Amino acid sequence: MESNENKKFPRSFWTANVTELFERGAYYAMASFVVIYLGQLGLGDYWPSVLNGVLWTLIYFLPILSGTIADQVGFRKSLILAFILLTAGYLFMGSPVWSGGAELSDTVGKEFTAGIDVLLPLLLGILLIGVGGSFVKPCISGTVQKTAVGKATLGFAIFYMVINIGSLFGRGVSYAVRTKMNDLSLIFAVAAACSILALLTVIFVYRDPEVELGEGAVSKPRKSVGEILIGMVTVLKNARFALFLLVSSGFFFLYAQVYNVLPLYLKRVVETNPAVDLYTMANPFVIVFFQLLITKLFGKMRPIRSIIVGTIIIALSMIINLIPIFFADNVRVAFMGWLPVGSVMIILTVAMIAFGELFTSARSYEYIGALAPKGQEGLFLGYANLPMAIGALVGGPAGAAIFNEIMAKNAVELENGLLELDPFYNAMGWTVLMGIGLASAISMVLYNQWIERHPAK
Repeated sequence: MESNENKKFPRSFWTANVTELFERGAYYAMASFVVIYLGQLGLGDYWPSVLNGVLWTLIYFLPILSGTIADQVGFRKSLILAFILLTAGYLFMGSPVWSGGAELSDTVGKEFTAGIDVLLPLLLGILLIGVGGSFVKPCISGTVQKTAVGKATLGFAIFYMVINIGSLFGRGVSYAVRTKMNDLSLIFAVAAACSILALLTVIFVYRDPEVELGEGAVSKPRKSVGEILIGMVTVLKNARFALFLLVSSGFFFLYAQVYNVLPLYLKRVVETNPAVDLYTMANPFVIVFFQLLITKLFGKMRPIRSIIVGTIIIALSMIINLIPIFFADNVRVAFMGWLPVGSVMIILTVAMIAFGELFTSARSYEYIGALAPKGQEGLFLGYANLPMAIGALVGGPAGAAIFNEIMAKNAVELENGLLELDPFYNAMGWTVLMGIGLASAISMVLYNQWIERHPAK
């Protein structure tokens, strides 16, 4: 009999990964520009960050419930619903411009000027993208888990690589389309097109693992919504785990700024038309090319130590942006006749954040598995994305406050709409962000010391 290790992955494994590639392409086609787009539509200097934080929170919190629904009705039906919602959501996001009801301003203004005819489709779009996106991860990762029998490590390595390839694909296509047509709103047309491709893949090619493999598919017990809610109470009343969620969310607070403070800084301070989608490609590039090396060199490091190292790295990434403040005439000076030095520093910041992610993200799952009470590992791992939800929810408004109230304090608006920042307050803003990361790392050290001194009974 052929061993599981020597068997090929079934068709549903590969179609799930193709679906994931299109879904990630859709999301990252627009993710880097959401706060800028909302700002140019007249949502002021706070609401774009708040709404972007809500979007990320929905995507990372709702899988706790949507995953349960997917288990009940089947992955294929859930994915069809998800991509219908996602396609509609992306279309709603672009509709204020496409319908002629609104025009994109050249700059991001401070005042809230958008009318209800603009705000309503945007809110509906964010809700649909958040709900639809929350179904995708549990369905796709569940398919990988069920079909990679005996080869889970390889299966999830392929899955993780596909996520980052999809991220590169979406950003690249989005950049090409929006620059060729000179229309930022077309990022949502690209996202909708990618979602339609994913929908067609699911309808015509994807099959539920149980249908394709029968008894060969790995299954897990189905849970009712009531059981999920009971499980949520069980998890969150565990003081050790609840405290871990709190201290580890500092890392994801800073990670959320890749799609919040960094785009705002580029658009409002450095360039009138920054290629944020290309600049943030540094994240998936680093992960694709350095994942195996980091795993080989540091894979034996204790999970908690790896998480702390990753948090320190992401904290120090913020300080890179002090370089042009103190060592260049201003952040808009061309670096070697190329990009503005401020943009180059942002690219380096995103790359360094990716290294922090390599140390932290995967090891967090390992640490949570060890932290959970014996026999409840699966239950607790189902809540592993909560720190990302917390970091995004807090990071949206807090990031906007750091930019508007600290970095931009005493700023002077130039003729082209860019802000000339006071060097002192500019540096203070980046230092505050670094301090949040270092405080999170220190709290993680103290937390681990407490855990070791008070082992679970």
